[in-house]
Amino acid sequence: MNIKDFRYDGSKKFNIKEFDTNQTGEFKDREDAESNRDDHILELQGLQDRLYAENKEGLLVIFQAMDAAGKDGAVKYVMSGINPAGVSVYNFKVPTAEEMDHDYLWRAMKAGPERGKIAIFNRSYYEDVLVVKVHQLHLNSDLPDRCKTKDIFEKRYEQIRNYEKHLYENGFRIVKIFLNISKDEQKKQFLQRIDDPAKNWKFADGDLKERGFWDQYMEAYEDAINATSTKEAPWYVVPSDKKWFARQLIADIIVKTMEDIDPQYPTVGEERKAKLAEFRKLLMDEE
Repeated sequence: MNIKDFRYDGSKKFNIKEFDTNQTGEFKDREDAESNRDDHILELQGLQDRLYAENKEGLLVIFQAMDAAGKDGAVKYVMSGINPAGVSVYNFKVPTAEEMDHDYLWRAMKAGPERGKIAIFNRSYYEDVLVVKVHQLHLNSDLPDRCKTKDIFEKRYEQIRNYEKHLYENGFRIVKIFLNISKDEQKKQFLQRIDDPAKNWKFADGDLKERGFWDQYMEAYEDAINATSTKEAPWYVVPSDKKWFARQLIADIIVKTMEDIDPQYPTVGEERKAKLAEFRKLLMDEE
């Protein structure tokens, strides 16, 4: 799959109204797409094992989306081929009182990736230029008045770009994924959650309220993606009306990013090889 078609690194603009959320790329149907599943799992297993062993670079994968776009399912799919010892998943919800007493990047920095590991953010600091922007939550926050300026979000875009550049220049790759679902498909997913008793727990009281701000959210996503797309920390806009396609594309994106890192198993010098030979002899001589 040509993931460049879905990549935004500052070289082109993202126009959310022109984006087809129902596209399925080169795949004919779900069965055709899922035939790649085992290959993805094996590739990720090998790449992650080498990443963990080499312990030089780390990977941060950020998922952002409207409700019911399939973030949780995408995370499960990606993790299905990964050793749990080498991955951390963080779900960013409404900030706690402690988190509100710090700057908006603080809680993400605490959960940031480690060398040799993959960190997955289910939502992230981007909430502070999405939901905060849509609902103007900063105006009622404890920020000093000098910070509540008209250009607060332009400043936050710059802060985010600088933070992600800092991570990249210190050995961490960043992949940002926007699962782009249509309003009609979200409606179908909401109805499923209401009609299926096994999915009732997924439907939150505030889901319909947020849906009422759909246009404002679309504008906020478009602005954020265009303002923070860089070569070091690109955005990938993933068509998500067909979840089976979205998961295949996401797996491809992560595999290709890991291949670009190209982690290798550490090698040992001649002196260490000689020592290992001694250990081998001792083991073989045991009765």
